[in-house]
Amino acid sequence: MKTMQIGEFNHNFSQVLDRVKKGEKIVISYGKSKVNVAVMIPYAEYKGTNSIKIGILKGKASYSFSDDFEMTANELIGE
Repeated sequence: MKTMQIGEFNHNFSQVLDRVKKGEKIVISYGKSKVNVAVMIPYAEYKGTNSIKIGILKGKASYSFSDDFEMTANELIGE
């Protein structure tokens, strides 16, 4: 994974984009202390990171409420 300063990234944006399209990951750093602030990755790789698996605890966990349980909508959302 290559690290580049923001100035180099800006100056070579088209070339960087081509490299990312080919599968390379680029870390972007900023400032005199070269703090890493972002990672540019191929979209196909990003697209798979945000999926939520529904039913992951099916058959492994359960819940129940007592008959006298009460909660207002405001309590539910934390107001």
